[in-house]
Amino acid sequence: MEDGVFRKDRYKVMSDLRIGIDIGGTNLKGVVIDGNRVITRQKRETRDGTATWREEVRILFDALRDELPGKARSVGLSAPGIAGAQNDSISFMPGRLQGLENFNWSELLDFPTYVINDAHAALWAEAQWGVGRDIDNIVMITLGTGVGGGLLINGQLIQGFLQRAGHLGHMALDTSIEDPDITGITGSLEDAIGESTIKRRSSARFATTYELVKSYEAGDTWATYVWLTSVRKLALGIASLCNTISPELVILAGGITKAGVALLDPLHSFLDIYEWRPGGQSTPIKIAQYQDYAGAIGAALYSGQL
Repeated sequence: MEDGVFRKDRYKVMSDLRIGIDIGGTNLKGVVIDGNRVITRQKRETRDGTATWREEVRILFDALRDELPGKARSVGLSAPGIAGAQNDSISFMPGRLQGLENFNWSELLDFPTYVINDAHAALWAEAQWGVGRDIDNIVMITLGTGVGGGLLINGQLIQGFLQRAGHLGHMALDTSIEDPDITGITGSLEDAIGESTIKRRSSARFATTYELVKSYEAGDTWATYVWLTSVRKLALGIASLCNTISPELVILAGGITKAGVALLDPLHSFLDIYEWRPGGQSTPIKIAQYQDYAGAIGAALYSGQL
């Protein structure tokens, strides 16, 4: 690591065993990687209570370690929030996963554990092994309970000042909305399409994005309005990022991408309107290859660099 960035081309092939764990709001995912392949995947549900989900991480770690055909060299852990300067903990995570901030995972697991933001980890997995392989300039947007992201510029994963680079869900898109998101930004991309705001956006008609999309596909007028409003704002966010960063590829990840064509068809239609396309060239958009396990895979790959 140099000045908060990682070279994409330095660690294309791993030659030993590494464990990766991803902490989500509802599930924990874990992998073991060996060389350039995943040899073990496991998932556990999280339960309420700080001590409980920490214990679930330890149980998952023990289960993964028991399946190792040898000794692990390192452990990577991905989680929402801003990683510390030494990537040994999450330093800031406002409003969610109480007890995550500054928690010492190496001490709990009794193993050197390197910590990275979950969206950064997902981008690293896609840049190394997935749909972004051999591409040096990538924007990733993760669409789930919240909205996150990551930036790969000239082959480098950018963490930036205070390690907060790539929190793309917290760009402001709508100045008419006064409710702040977890960072204090109002009218954010996360507010526009994240699962965490679906009840408010739909006037409590829908509890999940899945329910909203199903009603949209069935032709429900209110669902169509709510969903297309959200997708339009996503398109505006992507077009803005293309103007400011000029990526070769935009990768979409997270549970909301399971909407498939219900997401991609209107998204492309809106981008036909809003994206600046010099010489007629549009920016490709791809769905992440690894999806649920991208954070765990990226964390495992990342741990090999320290």
